[in-house]
Amino acid sequence: MPAAHLHSLLGLNLEELADIVQEAGEPSYRARQLFDAVYRQKVDSVEQILTLPRTFRDRLGEAGFSVGLPAIDKKFASLDGTVRYLIGFPDGQSVETVWMPEGDEGESGDGTEAGDPRTKGWSRATICVSSQVGCAVDCQFCMTALLGVKRNLTAGEIAGQVCALLKDQGVSPPEQRVNLVFMGMGEPFLNYDNFIKAVRLLVEGTGIPASRMTVSTAGIVPRIYDFAQEPVRPKLAISLNASNDQLRTRLMPIGKKWNLEKLIAAARDFPLPNREKLTFEYVLLADVNDAEQNAREVVELIRGMRAKVNLIALNPGPEIDFRTPEEERVTAFQRILTSAGIPAFIRRPRGRDIYAACGQLKRTTELVQVSSG
Repeated sequence: MPAAHLHSLLGLNLEELADIVQEAGEPSYRARQLFDAVYRQKVDSVEQILTLPRTFRDRLGEAGFSVGLPAIDKKFASLDGTVRYLIGFPDGQSVETVWMPEGDEGESGDGTEAGDPRTKGWSRATICVSSQVGCAVDCQFCMTALLGVKRNLTAGEIAGQVCALLKDQGVSPPEQRVNLVFMGMGEPFLNYDNFIKAVRLLVEGTGIPASRMTVSTAGIVPRIYDFAQEPVRPKLAISLNASNDQLRTRLMPIGKKWNLEKLIAAARDFPLPNREKLTFEYVLLADVNDAEQNAREVVELIRGMRAKVNLIALNPGPEIDFRTPEEERVTAFQRILTSAGIPAFIRRPRGRDIYAACGQLKRTTELVQVSSG
């Protein structure tokens, strides 16, 4: 853990805050006041926790405690309302977090843009959260892979992204519906303990239920089994992206360690609550994995599972040697899945023009025209 985070309150759970309160000789209820101030009120500094007596605030400051809310270094706004945030940490590292409002398209008619939480058209928003600085999984079609992995994020840094965006957007769950997808930079299951702790903090602290969270894994099979045992957990999405081992290993080197047989076995064993489906994500690459034969192979892989498939036409970017498939090939792929009784949905890209779409997160600060073909 970087030294700058040793005394951050953000990332501590109620029990850990209770230890601080007890050591300071304060009443036990001060722990809940601290917890609520950090996660629900999202204060910037210990000095702003006005529910605490000044003497206790002074002692926390003298002991080197800070709230630890991460800094918003840059913001990039898309034409579709998506906002890509560059979130900075004290050690100089940064990650990207994406805000995606969903509601009426175009102008709202009252002088504010659709997607603004102040408009009646704004129904819900999704925050895409990062779990690592960079990524070690090295998917060949993903811009984040070009960074390599720098380090894991702490639980406070993961939860802090959500708190920073909620504060910046002026949104307070559960009064306003917010979904979380742990699909940003990094592989959450390679930073498992910090990811799970952040989930618990966000559920208890921000009022966003686990049922409105989804985590995506490239297929860290042992952690899928661990995740199945968690009493509080988001929904599970698995990045499939290929219909056979040879193709998947080419696109996702992690396939060498855990092949499709092991991955699909873990998926079939995964316990699902009533009415919940497992999600498979499939990034379509022109003339690589988007043929009708690939679709038929996917059908055989997941036949009989309570699952759905999200189809994602490649979001292009510099240094990515693949092309976005034609719309006809995407719909043909979808048609084969749905005709076999497998729900398949084509994901509409959000924030592609600002490098905020799936697979485009690379801390890009200089925006150039993004081609789609």
